[in-house]
Amino acid sequence: MVHPELKGERLQTRAPAARLAEAVGLARGIELAVVHAEVIRIPRIRPATLFGRGTVDRLRALVKGPGAAPGASPADDADDEDVSVEEAAPDGSGPAAIDVTIVDAALSPVQQRNLEKALGCKVIDRTGLILEIFGARARTREGRLQVELAALTYQRSRLVRSWTHLERQRGGFGFMGGPGEAQIETDRRLLSERIIRLTKEIKEVKRTRSIQRHARQRVPYPVVALVGYTNAGKSTLFNRLTRSAVVAKDQLFATLDPTMRALRLPSGRHIILSDTVGFISDLPHELVAAFQATLEEVCEADVVVHVRDMAHADSEAQREDVHGVLAQLGLEATVDAGLIEALNKIDLLAPEGRALVVNQAARRVPPAPPAVPLSASTGEGIADLLAAFDARLTQSRHEIEAEVDLTDGATLAWLYAHGEVTARRDDERLAYLRVRLDAADAARFARRRNGGKI
Repeated sequence: MVHPELKGERLQTRAPAARLAEAVGLARGIELAVVHAEVIRIPRIRPATLFGRGTVDRLRALVKGPGAAPGASPADDADDEDVSVEEAAPDGSGPAAIDVTIVDAALSPVQQRNLEKALGCKVIDRTGLILEIFGARARTREGRLQVELAALTYQRSRLVRSWTHLERQRGGFGFMGGPGEAQIETDRRLLSERIIRLTKEIKEVKRTRSIQRHARQRVPYPVVALVGYTNAGKSTLFNRLTRSAVVAKDQLFATLDPTMRALRLPSGRHIILSDTVGFISDLPHELVAAFQATLEEVCEADVVVHVRDMAHADSEAQREDVHGVLAQLGLEATVDAGLIEALNKIDLLAPEGRALVVNQAARRVPPAPPAVPLSASTGEGIADLLAAFDARLTQSRHEIEAEVDLTDGATLAWLYAHGEVTARRDDERLAYLRVRLDAADAARFARRRNGGKI
């Protein structure tokens, strides 16, 4: 496992050692034994292999084991000035037989192919590693479709890696390809056809989820979506709030398929709570696009709860990564107006750090989103979070005054079921009510006043 650190990037908030540790955690998530991990500082990116010749030769010696002779690499002729700033053998006392090298960065198809030739083993980049994890963890049909689409989109530009013998030809007829069609062209065509089919199936998934959302809107219950960096504790918090048994592990990307449960708040209001896939820095574009159907639950949510791991050294950097993904989804307005920060894992903080988090949360004022310190594991702060849900949902409601005939029991019942009646006074014929309603319900009640149907 190698994490390249380009000179000039050290001013970023995330430490290279932390990025390396995250990448090792990703690899272990699919049961890979990491026998060597290091951060490699590179002065500039080499187009052929990312690293310079000296570093490629050194990595080849690590892969081949003691006594391996340095091999020629397709890198630049000049040695580079790479410097290893961290080196470790996390799962053993020394290098064992190495089957795969993971580069914690985005590799071009040419760089990936050249590194495989130079090192003599399979090479995957950060995008490929995350796709492997998603492929191993997806359980629902929807999740598998989205992962397959992302993987095929990623592989389409890398087919040349599988077919270096481009002189190989195949005969055929009709739509199967005429005589002289190269094998790589056949593979590209079949790949494109599969991508088109998957895209159609995911569109059907989107249509189904849209129907389900409309059905919920007729109930209607507000939707509260949990988002956050992977392994921030979203599923543990979801289980604590809903008394469910969603899989919750100290593992990156333990949750891939969205889960929704009904929840009754202390005010008596019912909501639907949604647990979503975790975000990560440098989330592959293919996955953001493919998981659009899943993440639409976040787009449609009335309240977005950003669950943060306050015990993590890079908590602030993770916060920025999550906001970046939300911006990709077009949720900048939600980040500004409808967000609650759940400052999780305060039970793991030292007393000084815990006091700092609590004090900073107490001093927050608009337009900063409200923050609630809590521990999903112990249950501390959960009551405060539920109160924050109620407060946020109440802010989005419109207060109206209504005069309803006392004989119109259906309208009175509808107002009590869909709104919050804050005041009521009756005379012999009419009930005078002050009611807080969501925007959609306020519009529906206005139509009812004008002779329409609710």
